[in-house]
Amino acid sequence: MEKIEAKRRIVLVPVPAQGHVTPILQLGKALNLKGFSITVAQGQFNQVSSSSQGFSGFQFITIPGSLPESEFERLGPIEFLLEFNKKSQAGFKDCISQLLLQQGNDIACIIYDEFMYFCEAAAKEFKLPSVIFSTTSAANQVSRCVLSKLNAGKFLIDMEDHDVQDKVVQNLHPLRYKDLPTSGMGPLDRFFELCREVVNKRTASTIIINTVSCLESSSLLWLEQELGFPMYHIGPLHITASPPCSLLEEDRSCIEWLNKQKPRSVLYISMGTVGHMETKEVLEMAWGLCNSNQLFYGSSDRVPSLASTG
Repeated sequence: MEKIEAKRRIVLVPVPAQGHVTPILQLGKALNLKGFSITVAQGQFNQVSSSSQGFSGFQFITIPGSLPESEFERLGPIEFLLEFNKKSQAGFKDCISQLLLQQGNDIACIIYDEFMYFCEAAAKEFKLPSVIFSTTSAANQVSRCVLSKLNAGKFLIDMEDHDVQDKVVQNLHPLRYKDLPTSGMGPLDRFFELCREVVNKRTASTIIINTVSCLESSSLLWLEQELGFPMYHIGPLHITASPPCSLLEEDRSCIEWLNKQKPRSVLYISMGTVGHMETKEVLEMAWGLCNSNQLFYGSSDRVPSLASTG
C-alpha cells in the first residue's frame, strides 16, 4: 500500500483581537492550500472554533496560562499585551513540545503576530524557524521603530514645544513628531516599552506584512535598511477570498443604506475593536471626511458609528 506523506505543519499565533485574527487566518488558509497543515495557538478568549466555516481542517489549541478577557478589561490594551507575553511564554513552550511529539518533530515554522513576541523563546529552545507577521501598515512599524528609541519623559516635555511637534522625523519626510501614534496609549513609558519589545526581532528570520508596496514602498525600504533583513509584503490578504472568521456577531444594518449608493462611491473607515481615539481626533477626522464631499461609513466598538451623505 502506498504510504501517504504527512503534511508539514505551521503554527500560527494571533493576537486575540478581530483585526489581528482575520488576516493571520487568511494567511493560514493560503498556506493550507499550498499543502501545509495549520495549527492555531490561541489565548483564552476571542477564540476561533475548529467548526468555523472554512477552517474545519485547522487544529486549534489553547495556550495554558494565558490571560482571560477580564484582565484585558482591567489592564487596558498596552498593559495587557505586556503581561500576556510574560504569562504565555511557558504555556506556549508546552504546546510546542506536545506538538513536536505528536507531529514527529515535523513543524515547518512558527508564524506569530508581532505583538506575540513570547513565541520566540519557544522557537529558539526547540530550534524552529520563526516568522513575524504584521497586520498593521509598514508606516505603523516605522513609527514604532522611532518610538522605541525615545525616552518617554523627555518626549512629553519636548512635545510641549509646537516647533518640536511640527518637526519632521529625520529621514522620514513627511512624518512629523506629532504624527507619531501615541494618543490614547496610556502611560507612554509602558507603550514605549512595548514598542521596544515588538521592534526587537530576536531570532526571527523575516517579517511578513499585510500591505502592498505600491502604497508603502518608502516605508518598506526604510524598514529593510533599519532592521537588516527582508520584508515580505503579501497583502491585502482579504483578496484571497478566504471565508469570514468574525469573532463578533456581524452587524449588517448598514447594508440597506450601502445598497442605495453608487458602486465605489463610499469610503469605509475602520477604527478597530480595541482602538481608542480622543474626542478632538474623532472630530478632526469627521470634519475632514465631511469636507471631502465623499460618502463615507465608519464604525468602531469605541466610537459611535458615523454615516454621511456627503
